Amino acid sequence: MSAEEKRVIKKYPNRRLYDTATSSYITLVDVKQLVLDCIDIQVVDAKSGEDITRSVLLQIIMDEEAGGMPLFSYDVLTQIIRFYGNAMQGLMGNYLEKNLQLFAEMQHRLQDQASTAMSGDNPMLGNANLWGDFMKFQGPALQSMMGNYLESSTNLFVDMQQQLQDRAKNLFTGFGMPGYGKSEAEPDEPQPSEPPQAEAPKAATKKRTTKS
Repeated sequence: MSAEEKRVIKKYPNRRLYDTATSSYITLVDVKQLVLDCIDIQVVDAKSGEDITRSVLLQIIMDEEAGGMPLFSYDVLTQIIRFYGNAMQGLMGNYLEKNLQLFAEMQHRLQDQASTAMSGDNPMLGNANLWGDFMKFQGPALQSMMGNYLESSTNLFVDMQQQLQDRAKNLFTGFGMPGYGKSEAEPDEPQPSEPPQAEAPKAATKKRTTKS
């Protein structure tokens, strides 16, 4: 979707958010609701015109993480931080994106199955309390599943990275590349040549004296 088709929200220096579609001021909670409604948004700085959508979305995530049910564990957050500046940073971002898309599809299929199960002559359809309890359980359960899934997926990626590094190291060592296959205690320095052996000292000759 192009920038013109996105719902533009302007952020003013006083931190107020202005929705250009409704010509009204909104809050960060309203922006979160737009995301939940699958509405593509673009947040721009009203003064400079800079796109600050990512920073606003990150703020929403921070607020959610500060709530009662954080999505990311300590291990996941520290592992993600370690990938910034890493050679595999781009691969990690794409890896998480694909996994999130896969999980969203799984969630959508689960919702479709739940709707099908509650349709027709299903006896649960007439039990409003049971249906309400099921819907209340679905959100937290899926969130817990998603957190565990992402943590396991991230750990798997870290293991894969380590295996690739080990294989690359072994490969370069086999080719005799300088700097590989040596420990830190054994730096790659030229070894001094063996000094020539000293010649054996010549036996001292005694001077003969003649008697007169």
